[in-house]
Amino acid sequence: MTPTGESRLALVRRARRIDRELAAAYPDARAELDFTTPLELLVATVLSAQTTDVRVNASTPAIFARYPDAAAYAGAEPAEMEELLKPLGFFRAKTRALIGLGQALVERFDGEVPARLDDLVTLPGVGRKTANVVLGNAFGVPGITVDTHFGRLARRFGWTAQEDPVKVEHEVGDLFAKRDWTMLSHHLVWHGRRVCHARRPACGACPVARWCPAYGAGETDPDAAAKLVKPGPRG
Repeated sequence: MTPTGESRLALVRRARRIDRELAAAYPDARAELDFTTPLELLVATVLSAQTTDVRVNASTPAIFARYPDAAAYAGAEPAEMEELLKPLGFFRAKTRALIGLGQALVERFDGEVPARLDDLVTLPGVGRKTANVVLGNAFGVPGITVDTHFGRLARRFGWTAQEDPVKVEHEVGDLFAKRDWTMLSHHLVWHGRRVCHARRPACGACPVARWCPAYGAGETDPDAAAKLVKPGPRG
């Protein structure tokens, strides 16, 4: 039985229709962390915990310049790194994570970011969510990134009833072709940040409202809903 009681085929068709509509609504959807290399994306994603992409992007130019490779992170002076990381919160824990990350990359992967999920999740501070971000956006390996936005929308859309991110990842992944997983993640995250908010979704301004079983959970008046839409400036 599917979460909504519809047939499996109907669920797959509706899910893919929603993704197509979101793709049309957000043609520029992408990772909102700035990076130029797999290492930069890995570091930025680790730093994004408990803060916004906007803050991370404001801090990473100086961090990337100071630590250009894994060896630089491995040999970093903790006090110096903490100063750079202070604006991001939890800077002591993040400093330990980045130094440990650099050391693990140098010791086990010749200083290179591995392109396999099983390897990535062995690194300090790296879980499945971070690993899938790196795989999908730095290496072109399809992956579903289940952050708070993705999980919330997947449940509102009736794609899953699971709360556990790994279970959400697998259940939603089964509804889509693997090649679509990375962009699917971007579509849901962008929509969650801009329209389908946690507390007051802008249902009346939602491009997929007609296919959403949770329609009505938020503001349905078009004019009022339009005022709730956020530009989502990478934050």
